[in-house]
Amino acid sequence: MSAATIPASDLVRRRSEVPRTAFHLLAKPTGAICNLDCSYCFFLSKERLYPESSFRMSDELLDAYLTQYLESQWGPEITVAWQGGEPTIMGLDFFRRAVAMAEAKKRPGTRLAHTLQTNGTLLDEAWCDFLREHRFLVGLSLDGPRALHDACRVDKGGHPTFDKVMRALRLLQAHEVEINVLTTVHAANADHPLEVYRFLRDDARARYMQLIPIVERDNDTGFQEGTELTSRSVGADQYGRFLTAIFDEWVRRDVGTVFVQQFDVALASWAGEPHGLCVHSETCGAALALEHNGDLYSCDHFVEPAHRLGNIRDRHMSVLASSERQRDFGRAKRDSLPRACRECEYRFACHGGCPKDRVARASDGEPGLNHLCAGYLRFFRHIDPTMRRMVQLLRSGDAPARVMFERAGRNDPCPCRSGKKHKHCHGR
Repeated sequence: MSAATIPASDLVRRRSEVPRTAFHLLAKPTGAICNLDCSYCFFLSKERLYPESSFRMSDELLDAYLTQYLESQWGPEITVAWQGGEPTIMGLDFFRRAVAMAEAKKRPGTRLAHTLQTNGTLLDEAWCDFLREHRFLVGLSLDGPRALHDACRVDKGGHPTFDKVMRALRLLQAHEVEINVLTTVHAANADHPLEVYRFLRDDARARYMQLIPIVERDNDTGFQEGTELTSRSVGADQYGRFLTAIFDEWVRRDVGTVFVQQFDVALASWAGEPHGLCVHSETCGAALALEHNGDLYSCDHFVEPAHRLGNIRDRHMSVLASSERQRDFGRAKRDSLPRACRECEYRFACHGGCPKDRVARASDGEPGLNHLCAGYLRFFRHIDPTMRRMVQLLRSGDAPARVMFERAGRNDPCPCRSGKKHKHCHGR
């Protein structure tokens, strides 16, 4: 029985019984179906989980999803997030219905924040008008300048996609849609950190960036099994060097004007404040994935039979999200840390990284070490003095951007971008 066919009196009764477990959900209306064939994409293989499926979320399931999800959320702002595969394959009319339905179902006084993660290749003027009207935050995948982007991000015919993505970016910007650029860091672009960052900052004019490491298991199932990685995966030290090079550029001239998720999360960790990024949280399990047919999974990176919690047609999603099984999944991130992580001086900022990447062994042979450990360690050690200073500035009521002026040499360009040397501007 769908939410649309449940008697109103029963719906009210159920709402009062919904467990108050905080969780976030990524809804995948097309499942793993995508119009691109990115070589490192971990999700394309999930198509094999549903061999007879049409891979389209029905309106009945859409109704059930939004009813249950909005019942489950208790804050003044609720994020409704769409991902894929490629969600825009569903077409604009589906999203018009989804937004109208969500707005009709939300509680009085509640504000909805709509988000969409997309490769951008299907966006046009009508899409951008809609995204602007409903204040969507759009996560757009862009891996750097043309050669680095097209190294992995190709369509089903193997053709490059850079021009289509840049067209989408310019359309979104022209319509003043809020954008986060999502950049995966892999073997093809990881040795070019400044080329990637400066392109995103100067050419793409991105102000919000995420630098997402590709750590891809080499197996036939597409699940998080085995310890061998593909050659497309970024190396541990390689990722550390990538982050530190960009950090040095950022802290020299872009603090307060360019927002890099990894740097914002690090500052929150050094300040002892919550940041919400599960990768570097002590536990996880609060970010679930909903497949097109109603199957609910523990995590977007664990859409596989062992981590299927159930189907929202059969049980309310909040019951599944608050189940002991899901709690165990989240606690395992902390409880399975090897001793090397438990005793690490940067545990507070790292917490072992994402469990999907824990394929290495510590120096004493204990399993469960994150593949990226050496890179994280390099990065955290490098930024430690600057982070401590930025926290001091925050706690004194000053802006963290002050570090740019403190680090500038007398003959360096002034960080205020006046065009003058620092000694003739703010360095006087």
